[in-house]
Amino acid sequence: MSASDSLPFFTDLHSPLNTRAQVVEACKSLLTPLLPFFSPGRTRLRLGATATRYDETGAQLEGFTRPMWGLGALLAGGEAFDGSELWLEGIRNGTNPAHPAFWGWSKDLDQRMVEMCPLGFALCVAPKQLWDPLTEEERNNVRIWLDINKKEMPNTNWLWFRVFANLALMKNGAAYDAERLEADLDHLDTFHRSGGWSNDGPAGVLQMDYYSGSFAIQYLQLLYAKINGDRDPKRAEEYKKRARMYAKDFLHYFDEQGRAITFGRSLTYRFAMAGFWAAVVFADLELQAPLSWGVVKGVLLRNLRYWSKQKDILNGSGILTIGYGYPNQFISENYNSPGSTYWFMLSFAALALPETHAFWQSKEEPFPSDSIPPILPLEHPLHIMVKRGGHTFLLSSGQMCHYPMRASESKYGKFAYSSAFGYSVPTGGYFIEAIGGDNVLALSDDAGETWKVRRKTLDARLETVEGMPVLMSAWRPWPDVVVDTYLLPPTEATPNWHLRLHRVRSGGRNMKTSEGAFALNGVATKDERELQIMNEDKNEGRHSGNGEAIAVTRGGAVGIVELADSPRTGRVLDEDANSNLIESRSVLPSLAMDIQAGADNWLATAVFAIPASVPDYQKNWQEGWTRRPQIPQWLKDKMA
Repeated sequence: MSASDSLPFFTDLHSPLNTRAQVVEACKSLLTPLLPFFSPGRTRLRLGATATRYDETGAQLEGFTRPMWGLGALLAGGEAFDGSELWLEGIRNGTNPAHPAFWGWSKDLDQRMVEMCPLGFALCVAPKQLWDPLTEEERNNVRIWLDINKKEMPNTNWLWFRVFANLALMKNGAAYDAERLEADLDHLDTFHRSGGWSNDGPAGVLQMDYYSGSFAIQYLQLLYAKINGDRDPKRAEEYKKRARMYAKDFLHYFDEQGRAITFGRSLTYRFAMAGFWAAVVFADLELQAPLSWGVVKGVLLRNLRYWSKQKDILNGSGILTIGYGYPNQFISENYNSPGSTYWFMLSFAALALPETHAFWQSKEEPFPSDSIPPILPLEHPLHIMVKRGGHTFLLSSGQMCHYPMRASESKYGKFAYSSAFGYSVPTGGYFIEAIGGDNVLALSDDAGETWKVRRKTLDARLETVEGMPVLMSAWRPWPDVVVDTYLLPPTEATPNWHLRLHRVRSGGRNMKTSEGAFALNGVATKDERELQIMNEDKNEGRHSGNGEAIAVTRGGAVGIVELADSPRTGRVLDEDANSNLIESRSVLPSLAMDIQAGADNWLATAVFAIPASVPDYQKNWQEGWTRRPQIPQWLKDKMA
């Protein structure tokens, strides 16, 4: 059986995706291709052969449970799905220790704990289809399997997964641990800092990524508020209050085309980046202006439409691949199994509400660009949000992952992250083209064989100088080398430029430096070959010279310039293939310079970027490129 027997694949729907019925069809088009992959006992889905840091049963359990975010919402909203009985059978067998397809008991810090969250959600919202048909013995098996109340869990968003295990039992009248449920919620509330922002973990390390919002904390707070608000009204109201505050900030992470800024880990979850807005709908939460139901509808559905047009995200069987814009293991984490990607189905939560709800009845509204500030400093995540010159991006200093993670420096340590220009990650460690060198200052003390970039940021802070927000920070690539960095957003006069000023004290090392702008598509339109030198019309190609480099491609126009007198050499690098999230072939405008031991150098960098979504960018980029920004006087004084 294939999806083509009933529905086209998600990326072949060619649907406007602006009605509830069309979104129902999209959800089913993603569930249907999974059906041939159920194991004989219906408890697992093996969607690929790549491995994870945890066991294979846990990995295939992900393939079973994560689609239940979407399945549960479908069933709760009164929709039928022909394959739902397979999940019911899987619940029966997977929780039965006497069955050959038993999922196994959870140990401490077990991946099975994570999968209790989508399972728990589905049991909460669709008990008629997934709980009521179970016998008393089967219900008891589910209860015992979900009992992880005495197990060790990471001190992170994972605690929400135990909350939903207990919540599912409570809402279905089964025995649960009320004391543990309350204790977990109380502890999770300590992650909240202010303004709706929660750290993904305890104090000490700043990590506020999509797990703080769409992937876990804000999302699950709103689900909890709706599901258990009748029994816990005080906490539910607090969660709604936080969401109202958070929504005003989180809106800035999306652009007019529906794309979200690529920042942080687990971006293989793709559509889940918009999950917060689906949770707002599920919780029936009215937000403050300009966030009307029509605006919320636009943000959520434009993101779904964007992904429906990305033809390379599915494999030939209609299964969502590990990657972002295309299949890519380089961007993955060691916890990404072939089934992990289906966490994205949490963004279908709005389907739990009927056609008559105000969200579905409202007319979709465009992104409210004119109603929000073009520059917004965010104190808690240490981001400066930017919407200028047709470009949605952020400047960042201070965040990092508080445990070892592949490409952590790329996912949290770069100076800038964009919705249009995805970040790049290392594909190796021994040449500059392979380090994921966009939006970093890379340093080498071994003649360019290996490179270091910012990962752990020191003394990061957000200040306002002469009315402009500035991110200030330092980092030490080696104990004797100190780099101080100042990040400044675009001004109204030069809307496509942002500034980076670096003071580099080289200690006892001779160093090579390479600073990158945004990476972008690196293919010539005419013949799909390598991007060539700028053509006569100057509407495509690469250019580099003393102190500057720029590339104009079908992905946009990106350049980088030295504003002071440092002798930097411009170059447009061909990044290693498959290093960028969005573009499998990418180029990187950058500046290079050697620094001698004992030196105290200032690097004054301006980065230029116009996404391809800006009308006529290929004709008009030169006007913005030649109108370059100025270094503020207060920084000139420091440099002197």
